[in-house]
Amino acid sequence: HLALAAGHLLTANYTSGSVTALPLAEDGTARPATTVLRHEGSGPVTARQAGPHAHQVLPDPSGRWIVSVDLGTDSVRICALDPGTGALTLHGETALRPGTGPRHLAFHPAGTHAYVLNELEPTLTVCRWDAGAGVLEPLGETPVVPEGAPGPSYPSEVVVAPDGRFLWAAVRGDDTLAVLALDPDGAKATLVATVPCGGTWPRDLTRAPSGRHLYAANERSGDVTWFDIDPETGIPARAGSIAAPAASCVVFG
Repeated sequence: HLALAAGHLLTANYTSGSVTALPLAEDGTARPATTVLRHEGSGPVTARQAGPHAHQVLPDPSGRWIVSVDLGTDSVRICALDPGTGALTLHGETALRPGTGPRHLAFHPAGTHAYVLNELEPTLTVCRWDAGAGVLEPLGETPVVPEGAPGPSYPSEVVVAPDGRFLWAAVRGDDTLAVLALDPDGAKATLVATVPCGGTWPRDLTRAPSGRHLYAANERSGDVTWFDIDPETGIPARAGSIAAPAASCVVFG
């Protein structure tokens, strides 16, 4: 997984369980890494959590912190990035419920809450985010599949609406998009609907910059399907698709 912050390209490296910072030249060329920060630990699901697996890295909304989500250690790490030297320094680590396998995280537009999507259990962990202190505090979990769903279910990506009213999660196996309503301050999420993702194995879910459309990259059916979002209910309606063999990511330039 890649992200940009403070003139650096950040990478989350799944197999090695590390996060890397590479300074960028003026023409956008990536220079050699200045920091390779290795995660440590493991989790109870031995087939998937024998060691650390950094799955995502991204800056927080304030730009003060770098956050990395580790599926193998059931934790989220908060680091400081020195823009001058490219040094990544561990500031703190938040432990999540063992065996949940956190995969990706998205922030509320107000910057006061964050939502961690878990892969090994189909749940969303709602957290309070204190940008001043660089502290992530878990508040509770919400399912992203209905009770009694046949499964197995492997959530992949989480997206928050620009106005903070809704959150969407892609779920592989069920091949659905989950719609969750957020309360006014973002501290609570409630599953309100699921809709078919338009294909098979939605590996990625991306919101258009306008906030009016969602794009699901359906890896195993080889397509990208897009949806119109109902502004009142947050429920996506299929609007079209294109063939894209082994689609795994959609990025807007």
